[in-house]
Amino acid sequence: QVQLVESGGGLAQPGGSLRLSCAASIIRINDYVMGWYRQAPGKQRESVALYTNGGAVVYADSVKGRWTISRDTAKSTVYLQMNSLKPEDTAVYYCSANNPRTSRVDFWGQGTQVTVSS
Repeated sequence: QVQLVESGGGLAQPGGSLRLSCAASIIRINDYVMGWYRQAPGKQRESVALYTNGGAVVYADSVKGRWTISRDTAKSTVYLQMNSLKPEDTAVYYCSANNPRTSRVDFWGQGTQVTVSS
């Protein structure tokens, strides 16, 4: 059974940093577009960062220049380094494995809460 397990969420102050990890089992992460999404209360889930199977990275405008997505294929893990956090970054963050041909999400993680507050 494919599993994506996120970790690293928590409470951070504005301007602070957190690093999220997503450990994948069964799948090869370089066969998928690995993504990070977030969903704030009352809002739709949105994509914040993608790491394509070809090695390209794509960021939402709201996080560009502040965050970095990376992957370690040997550890089958995808990371999201979040710097310069803002209160509006507060959300549940989800890891995904997206089909590179259809762009649909094949697998979701369970989510990890990130709260940015002073």
